[in-house]
Amino acid sequence: MTRKQFLQFTVAGGLAGAALSDAQQSNPDLGFTDTPMLPNLPWHVHDPARPHPKVVTPAATPGGAPSDATVLFDGTDLSKWQQRGRGPNAGKLMDAQWKVENGSFAVGGGTGDLLTREKFGDIQLHIEWSSPTEVRGNSQGRGNSGVLIMSRYEIQVLDVYNNPTYADGQAGAIYGQWPPLANPARKPGEWNTYDIVFEAPRFTTSDVIVAGVPVEGAKLAKPAFVTVFYNGVAVHNRKEMMGPMVYRQVAQYTPHEPEAPLMLQDHNNPVRYRNIWVRKLGTYDQPEK
Repeated sequence: MTRKQFLQFTVAGGLAGAALSDAQQSNPDLGFTDTPMLPNLPWHVHDPARPHPKVVTPAATPGGAPSDATVLFDGTDLSKWQQRGRGPNAGKLMDAQWKVENGSFAVGGGTGDLLTREKFGDIQLHIEWSSPTEVRGNSQGRGNSGVLIMSRYEIQVLDVYNNPTYADGQAGAIYGQWPPLANPARKPGEWNTYDIVFEAPRFTTSDVIVAGVPVEGAKLAKPAFVTVFYNGVAVHNRKEMMGPMVYRQVAQYTPHEPEAPLMLQDHNNPVRYRNIWVRKLGTYDQPEK
């Protein structure tokens, strides 16, 4: 190739490359395809082909349910819940018996735990609770209940206002594992708020339960993680959970199904609940629906 031919080829190639670049960036408002690839992803930086997230309409008031949430209690009834029976009804699931009154409901002491009819895995949960105005008992016997995600992983509910107890058992604790980073408790009778982001554990097989029995050889692949805001204060920041709630023992994981009901604990104290909603959390880069 002569020098003249080389120069002509180079100039032509440069012009073609520039034309392609111009075409790729003809509408930079929508993104670029001449940018580097993101590590371990099929997308360029600012890729115009990358899926956009679905549109979610936020609530009109703080603490309200966004448009894609499942409202588990709106102040009227417990139709989204069922109850784990006790005594002669032990082992049975029944319609919820806890009393609804004035837009909230109270734990029906001794009647059994409340469970959602729907099952959940990775979630964002909003729940409000209030310990009794009349103070009775002390330590774990005062305003005690619990929010058990997947019916296993507990964020403790307890009246801890001027009520000493063990640190990993106070309100906001990952019960028996980690105390909260702060104690923003309100006075008895006032309403407290939990906003929880939960990542369910993963096991080595996707269908770890067959006819209620764990699959032999299934092992923990990723533990559960939880983030909790208690009255707007961060008390857990994607904290790894050691396993399901257990009393006076070290928690250990056992394989279970990928989704399970939420549970509210009956600890024989008339704790009240209201304004409960949940969002199932998806993964990144899902097509907008």
